[in-house]
Amino acid sequence: MSGAVDSVSRPSTRIAVGVEYDGSRFSGWQIQEGARTVQGVVEKALSKVANHPVRIHCAGRTDAGVHACQQIIHFDTTAERALHAWVLGGNANLPGDVSLLWAVPVAESFHARFSARWRRYRYVILNRRMRPAIAAPYVSWEYRPLDATVMADAAQHLVGEHDFSSFRAYACQAKHPVRTIHELSVRRDGERIYIDVRANAFLHHMVRNIAGVLMTIGAGERQVSWVREVLAARDRQCGGVTAPPAGLYLVDVGYPEEFSLYCEPWRATRRRVDRDRCSWI
Repeated sequence: MSGAVDSVSRPSTRIAVGVEYDGSRFSGWQIQEGARTVQGVVEKALSKVANHPVRIHCAGRTDAGVHACQQIIHFDTTAERALHAWVLGGNANLPGDVSLLWAVPVAESFHARFSARWRRYRYVILNRRMRPAIAAPYVSWEYRPLDATVMADAAQHLVGEHDFSSFRAYACQAKHPVRTIHELSVRRDGERIYIDVRANAFLHHMVRNIAGVLMTIGAGERQVSWVREVLAARDRQCGGVTAPPAGLYLVDVGYPEEFSLYCEPWRATRRRVDRDRCSWI
């Protein structure tokens, strides 16, 4: 009994963690009854390390089939553990399609979601006539020849602060549709086309809807000016097809400098992710 009292009386510590996962066999991030979710398996693993129930908060919830190179989470704990124990112990209790990358203590004012200043996503398109056999869960396959240069030109009309109502899902629960895209680029590398986008925040299905519009333009079915028409309409029905989830990756999340998320010995891992922006995709 005294052990339980001592555990409860210890001061709480807030820990931030970087998480990588293959979303192809998950029903998304958020816990759902009777479904396999990333949040569910990570909370279970960290609870075993902490020896008490752990509730985690993430920078951005991802849908079923969406992957993450570096999702950021935080949790509060009264357990006293070395930082490497959270990472290695957590990974020992996680399935192979989820991995904790690093852990660092943060101030109580830090919140994985509300403290974030930007999120970066990458959408990967395999552009060839034949469907993929090996990469199918990790790319969006498009058999129509796509002009990446035209797609890049169209993408620039979305940079800046806009009302993205035409690019949000009908079920989106965001309080307002205004978002600021800081960067949006499109480039081709062989059979693959990469759409990289960084914004202060994203609406539900926003990246996939942007990808769908750009792919339609890249296929020559619409002119570059169509993206401006879709944006101005502020109507999801004008936005075209939502691209599949398989090609979407949450790459990284940015925070104010006051929340230093670099920590030995995990510093090298985080720097590599920042620099390469998931170049292995």
